[in-house]
Amino acid sequence: MTRIPTGFVLAMDFVRIPTGFVLLFCLGLALGTVPACAGVPGGAAAPGTGGNGPVAPDPNGATPATPAPTVSTCHPEVAFHGAPIDAAADQWTWVPFADARCRDGSSTGIGVRIHPGATRLAIYFEGGGACFHDASCVINDVFLNFGESQFNSWASATGAGGIFDPARADNPFRGWSFVYVPYCTGDVHAGSRDHVDVPGGPTNQSFVGYRNVAAYLQRVVPTFADVRHVVVTGISAGGFGAALNYDRLSQAFCGARVTLVDDSGPPMSDNYLAPCLQARWRDLWNLDAALPADCKDCRGPDGGGIVNYLAYLTHKYPDSDLGLISADQDSIISLFFGYGANDCQGLHGVSAGMSGATFRMGLEELRDQYFARPNLGSYIVPSTSHTFTNALTFYSTTVDGVALPAWVNFLVNEKLATHVGMQP
Repeated sequence: MTRIPTGFVLAMDFVRIPTGFVLLFCLGLALGTVPACAGVPGGAAAPGTGGNGPVAPDPNGATPATPAPTVSTCHPEVAFHGAPIDAAADQWTWVPFADARCRDGSSTGIGVRIHPGATRLAIYFEGGGACFHDASCVINDVFLNFGESQFNSWASATGAGGIFDPARADNPFRGWSFVYVPYCTGDVHAGSRDHVDVPGGPTNQSFVGYRNVAAYLQRVVPTFADVRHVVVTGISAGGFGAALNYDRLSQAFCGARVTLVDDSGPPMSDNYLAPCLQARWRDLWNLDAALPADCKDCRGPDGGGIVNYLAYLTHKYPDSDLGLISADQDSIISLFFGYGANDCQGLHGVSAGMSGATFRMGLEELRDQYFARPNLGSYIVPSTSHTFTNALTFYSTTVDGVALPAWVNFLVNEKLATHVGMQP
């Protein structure tokens, strides 16, 4: 069993909260649909090309299987009429969107790195906490806005490492195109509510992450109209965001294979993610707007039920591959889930955090009861660390003899979902 050094995973900051206590919290960043379907080309990718470009075969496992479409019918939200994005090949490029906004009302956008001829696309949702009461909003204030200067800093550092590294032979995403979705809305990319006053916290907030994605898709879908495989991924808040946007992205890229790789955003059951905390998110962010209207079990009478969205996805997309990466005692997600303890007493004071043992039990339940199908996989690291795919730890992490890049490659390129780690 390999314990991952937390120093490799991400930066830790001490943040002083107005109530006087100090939280040790990982920021989770190294910067710190439509009535028409996207087209799908008929040709298959040649083995050993990474699915997208002239990349040599990798004996260590980055050789893809030919992707097969998994969605035969779809009903996207709207038609995508935006202009395709024009950007330099294989270079990160900032694309501003006047109709996309951050929590403070400022405009934002996305980053793209387009690989010529690529038929595979990774859409990455950034992480960075969440805003739902005074303490959490102060932490999330670091990500209150995001523009071109912040993006350029990210692109020159994190944007060249982890799954974004274009040179490593063991990168399962070598030769792919990328879309980078920044995080400045404080709502795990799932909000649809303006002019919100947070209890005990900031006022007139824009929790519009889900709306922003709708704006981005107007240009992203036409830009990548010929992709055959889309991976929806993200870290921490972006892991939750990737999952919550998975259904609409599967619909938007109709006919393509769509895979989910959720890094450190585990959707635990009501036994571990308190319904009262889920209810706060639903009310504050209008989270229900991000959940499919026909997912009746996603909306429990007590505010719970978000975990049932996973069951909804596996029923709606029975051939799609969904994977979760997590530490078995993630100290950051434990902190956030801890706000729901004792009927959400943490929302009115200091969160004691969920114990590592309890968090592990929640993961075990999630794996055993919700990840039982063959095309659902998990990679559980014995650690308290948080996030693994956007830094050097992506290549240094090994559990039970299986390297993390190899596990991701099996899921993404070989269509083989497996469970690694957290053995009894």
